[in-house]
Amino acid sequence: MAQLSDDCFAHGGKLMTVEAALALIAERTERVTGEETAALDAALGRVLAEDLVAGFAVPAHDNSAVDGYAVYFDDLAPEAETRLPVMGRATAGHPLERPQPRGTAVRIFTGAAMPAGPEGSAPDTVMMQEDCREEDDKVVIAPGIRRGANRRLAGEDVAAGARVLATGRRLRPQDLGQAAALGRTSLRVAARLRVGLFSTGDELREPGRPLPAGCLYDSNRHTLGGLLRALGCAVTDLGILPDREPVVRAALAEAAGGHDLLITSGGVSVGEEDHVKAAVEALGRLHAWRLAIKPGRPIALGQVGRVPFVGLPGNPVAVVVTFVNFVRPMILRLAGAAPEPVPGFPVTAAFSHRKKQDRREWLRASLAEQDGRLVAHKFEREGAGILSSVVESDGLVELPEDLTRLEPGTTVKFLPFSALMA
Repeated sequence: MAQLSDDCFAHGGKLMTVEAALALIAERTERVTGEETAALDAALGRVLAEDLVAGFAVPAHDNSAVDGYAVYFDDLAPEAETRLPVMGRATAGHPLERPQPRGTAVRIFTGAAMPAGPEGSAPDTVMMQEDCREEDDKVVIAPGIRRGANRRLAGEDVAAGARVLATGRRLRPQDLGQAAALGRTSLRVAARLRVGLFSTGDELREPGRPLPAGCLYDSNRHTLGGLLRALGCAVTDLGILPDREPVVRAALAEAAGGHDLLITSGGVSVGEEDHVKAAVEALGRLHAWRLAIKPGRPIALGQVGRVPFVGLPGNPVAVVVTFVNFVRPMILRLAGAAPEPVPGFPVTAAFSHRKKQDRREWLRASLAEQDGRLVAHKFEREGAGILSSVVESDGLVELPEDLTRLEPGTTVKFLPFSALMA
């Protein structure tokens, strides 16, 4: 597939808006994955690499929506009971083996194919069994039913030749069911995006090992690994890089040889111990986007050789916010997936908040139902290093750039973690 061009993420000037950043990602990020065939039971979350076209109608035949009696509507008296002889039985998977004559009824069950009729006609209506009674091998049908009642038409679900799923769709459980309904046992999908994942910093330790004074256990790599795998990526955990530029450079150079994307957290600012920036610049190009957002420091975007690189902040909340809002859409495009806008919905704020003009903010919040409406309660501590605020919240309240003061009772946009992290 096409590779990213040099300087694909270059941007200069003042703080970049969210819309400008997303537009630049959409404009300059291309699919880099190949294709492969996946069995249906292994295709969940994969990106479809073919249009799925129905080779036949689903259902393939008219069928009954209820248990009852198949009849010809024109045989029914419009204002009086009708008595018809019952001449057979049709069940799901066992259709009536002979045409149904006019002036008769067939006992039929849900999902059974509607009987055929004499040339040029066919039974077209099903009377529910609850609205009928049997007397001496005949069924007594009350008046008032409409033509075609309780009959499901062939192709009602899918018409023959219809495009059911489009290239670029991330496959959901119901999509796999639809493919199975069309007789497919496998689908052509994009190969998994291969992501190499590092954390950086001398202060970080692996969970389970001793924790010296001044150190902390690495959480970002595990958070990011989970977010990446939820997007269908093949993740290589490349561990923790020390604050030594030669080591960082060698690790990135080696990782670039077997991955489609490299991601680090921490080490991309301008401090004396932040060596990722220098290492990436030595191996390729780096552009630090200064975004008008909170939380989140600049996101470093660039390339190690020809391989895209993303350097995320070190604070765990900023990692989550910048990933779901900016890295997620980039990964979907690299994997060949169609754009997936995050489904937000309006809720009522139960808190006040002040913010700067011209900056977008995301606040961690939990939802509660109050008087029949959803109300958002802000997490009491706002620090970008408080990972528990993400654990104990339901999602993010998004505040637009032009808002400077939020009052209780205001309608705000809520982005649920259930959608952001899937």
